[in-house]
This record gives sequence, structure tokens and C-alpha cells, in this order.
Amino acid sequence: MNTGEPLTKVGLEVDVPTSRIRGDLLVLTGPSGVGKGTLVQGLIERVDKIKRSVSVTTRPRRPGETDGVEYFFRSRAQFEEMLANHEFMEWAEFAGHLYGTPMAWVYQELDEGRDVILEIEVQGAKQVHSLYPPAVLIFISPPSFEELEERLRLRGTETEEKIQQRLAKAREELLEKNLFQYEVVNDVIDSAVTKLVHIVYAERYRVNTDDTDWSEG
Repeated sequence: MNTGEPLTKVGLEVDVPTSRIRGDLLVLTGPSGVGKGTLVQGLIERVDKIKRSVSVTTRPRRPGETDGVEYFFRSRAQFEEMLANHEFMEWAEFAGHLYGTPMAWVYQELDEGRDVILEIEVQGAKQVHSLYPPAVLIFISPPSFEELEERLRLRGTETEEKIQQRLAKAREELLEKNLFQYEVVNDVIDSAVTKLVHIVYAERYRVNTDDTDWSEG
């Protein structure tokens, strides 16, 4: 387990980037099995100055993994210290291991002009938006609920009970898609990636980012 230096740059003094010369924080979410990972990889291959967020995790490092590339590997004690110091944009526990998005790393990437993609669950997206309102929220939907169920079953890696749990959670998440700024239906992968590319460039070229009242003057 890596015992490297904390990820914060100067204690807890982390400034939220506001200038448009800085990168955008893109938050992709959607039900399990909808294909988020595939779309993120396709987007990274087609757009420059964009990076997938690197999370902090307490799970053991696997052969071939490098600290700071796949994850920042930390002990549970280190993770809990970071959590106590409010160093995460969002965090969750999965399969007995902790995962979190480090604020300092994300803000440094944005400050250097790169867009950062977070591929997280709906609840995590809400946490990020609450902490960083300029985040661009994108919901990835399946063509239909039946298609989503078929994709989950084709994985062939989970029990029927687990599939039903994922489907129940998906129903709840789909009800919240209207909370997001964009929806992309992942029916054909190349088409869905193209839509994401358009969103990225639309946000990069955006001039007005507030709710200016044009009724006066």
C-alpha cells in the first residue's frame, strides 16, 4: 500500500477556479451498465486537454498499476484523515474499500487549463455540484430499460439478486435525470461519443456563464 504524501497543496486552502481560461469539470453519471466507461474513453481519444479524474482508494494496488495513474493508493487511516480534513469532492465505499475524488488534484488540473471528467454515481454527482456549482452535469441514459437489463445480463458476472438490485437502483436514478444539464442516450457508441464531444466544445466556447438579466439597459 502506498504511503505517499498528502494530495493537498497548501493545507486546506483550495481556491475554486472561476475563470473561463481554466478547464471545465464534467460529471458523467447514469445507471450501472449504461456504458459510461466506454464513452469516457472515447471522449478522451477524440478531444485534447481533457483527463479522467484520478480517485483516491484504499483497495490494494494490483500488478501493473501505478500510484497517481489508475488511482492514488492510500491506507484506510490516510483516507479517513483526508475525509476528516474535507479533502474530497465526493466519496463512497464499495466492496469494503473507500474511494474519493481529491479536490486539490481536480482544481490543479482545472487551473492548468485541462477539462476533468468524473465518472460517478448520481449521489456523488449531487455532492460535486453542491461543492462546485460550475460543474457540467451529464446524464447517460440507456435506449430503454429493457436494453439496460439485457446489457447487465450479458456481462455474465453477477447473480440474479445483484442484477435485480442494480435494476432497482437504475429505476431510481432515471427518475432524477432531469436534475442534469445534459442527457445523452447511449444507443450507438460512436454517436453518443460525438454528442459528448459537442457538449465539451459548447462549454468551452460559452461566454456567459451566469444568469444575466437582459430585460434592462
